[in-house]
Amino acid sequence: MLVRNYVGGVVFSGDSVLLLKNEQGEWRLPRKAIRKGENPNEVAVKKIEEGLGIATEIAYTAGQTNYEFSSLTRQKPFWNKTTWYVMKPLNENKTKNKETGNIGFVKIDKAMDIIDSSQDKSLINLYFKKYKGLA
Repeated sequence: MLVRNYVGGVVFSGDSVLLLKNEQGEWRLPRKAIRKGENPNEVAVKKIEEGLGIATEIAYTAGQTNYEFSSLTRQKPFWNKTTWYVMKPLNENKTKNKETGNIGFVKIDKAMDIIDSSQDKSLINLYFKKYKGLA
């Protein structure tokens, strides 16, 4: 089975979390595939900064999620492994009201309503409590 490695960011700002809308119209935590030889920490920070326009730093490694995914086009199963990082924005002022059509900081309660992925919801619930202790 082919294994695909990803990194993802759980970026908190106050009582909000950074979400993006994917190509299927689902609100998700940001994540990106990593290639062999790339540094996962650097890819996670770069994804948020270059891809979403928000400079961040990693607070700590949150853990890993895994799931099997079947590709209809390739007719092969994949094993997706995502290493998650709890991150915080470097400039809080730039993030307070940052919410555009496909990217935004969303209040935690609202995020729980609009996110489809149970994994993403669990990550936010679990790590928001720990993050608040660091802030």
